[in-house]
Amino acid sequence: MALPTARTASEPVPSAPSRTPLGFITPIVLGTMLNALNSSMLAVALLSIQRAFDAGAAVVWLVSGLYLATAVAQPTMGRLADAFGPRRIFCVGLSLVLGSAAAAPFAPTLGWLIAARVVLGIGTSAAYPAGMSMIRLRADAHPAGQGAAPTAGLGAISAASQGAVAFGPPLGGLLVQLVDWRAIFWVNVPLALTAMAMALVWLPADDPARRASVTLRELDLPGMALFTGELTGLMLFLLSLPAHPRWWALAVFVVLTAALIWRELRAHRPFVDLRMVARNRPLAATYVRCMATYVVFYSITYALPQWLQQGRGLSETQSGLVMLPVAVLGIATTMWATRLVRRGLRTVLVAGSAALCLGSAALALFGSRVPLWQILVIAAVLGLPNGFNSLGNQTLMYRTAPAAQIGTASGLLRTSQYVGANLASALVGIAVGLRADDSGLHLLAAVITGISLVLLLNAATTRHLRAPVDEHR
Repeated sequence: MALPTARTASEPVPSAPSRTPLGFITPIVLGTMLNALNSSMLAVALLSIQRAFDAGAAVVWLVSGLYLATAVAQPTMGRLADAFGPRRIFCVGLSLVLGSAAAAPFAPTLGWLIAARVVLGIGTSAAYPAGMSMIRLRADAHPAGQGAAPTAGLGAISAASQGAVAFGPPLGGLLVQLVDWRAIFWVNVPLALTAMAMALVWLPADDPARRASVTLRELDLPGMALFTGELTGLMLFLLSLPAHPRWWALAVFVVLTAALIWRELRAHRPFVDLRMVARNRPLAATYVRCMATYVVFYSITYALPQWLQQGRGLSETQSGLVMLPVAVLGIATTMWATRLVRRGLRTVLVAGSAALCLGSAALALFGSRVPLWQILVIAAVLGLPNGFNSLGNQTLMYRTAPAAQIGTASGLLRTSQYVGANLASALVGIAVGLRADDSGLHLLAAVITGISLVLLLNAATTRHLRAPVDEHR
């Protein structure tokens, strides 16, 4: 079946006349927050969990397990939302969140806890692609606004997600301090229940005609398995560096990557639609840019709390509070970026990449004797790029993806984000290791500063970022 023709990023987009209602966007925002919140809350609880289960480096799979599950589940949930209806899949995902969050605190071993995190990752993967699909359906319902970029709604989702990522460490630190590590799972229960109640009341019912019959062949289970296997092989190799490289894991990654490409080019409904991505260069570039951005972002998110606890001797709560400026600036800059995006995506992405360079380079100034107020200032700088980069890439994906595949395309955007997060967790493990000291943090700062410079150069020179963005308010 031929794919719909995607609009290029340089084409002007018509405006729609109506404003996105608060009741419509609120449950979507709350649902999408859960994935970001669970991605970052764990940062300040890893040491407590490590002590509770008498675990070693295997505790890192609590991070990587969720990211691997999310990377695979996001496009899968997007495809299911396109087929069965987004509200149904939105609520199915929240049900998985409720079950896994309630069961995780009773895990008898670290392995069971990792399994619960994997299910949690699958559940939280539904809200974003299903939400984007509902936003697109609503926008296209207005004849004057078909295909318009609803920057107010996208800005709200971006701000909530960025805020949740950055508020995760202080919230997680507080919960661990007041209760213990189990509380970071239990907090999902009231949030998921609230989101589900709002969805059932306020989100529009799915079109009965969308009750598609999706076969296992159309879900491309072999493609999912190959994609999961290649990412696992890559993670096993990266996490073994630099002491004892698992070269066999690298070989597994290479072989499974080749097999995935061969499979997806021949599949009837590929899990990763390589032909669509190859034909749509702006969309492909957006995925790569998003992945690189989140390598930097998550490296900071995970390394800095560890350094604050081990290098500076702060408690979980104190290290979480130091991350608070990242949250505040992330939300504020997203609101700013929502207005700035009217001047064009280049302005937004250049500003975000420049701030990312500045904040990454500033990490090289950190040391065990640096005054706390200076750390707070640098943490504030690190919060500046979040809103710009997130909204810029999200808006570009929305404008360039085929309309009929917006759920799948949105899922792939999140997949690229969590592939970046997986690479970041491996990078932090290589640079920082089991003990976060000054030298490890400085090495990490050098690497992510280099990545940020490449992002800045890309944003400044890419042609399809020049056009202004019309909005659906």
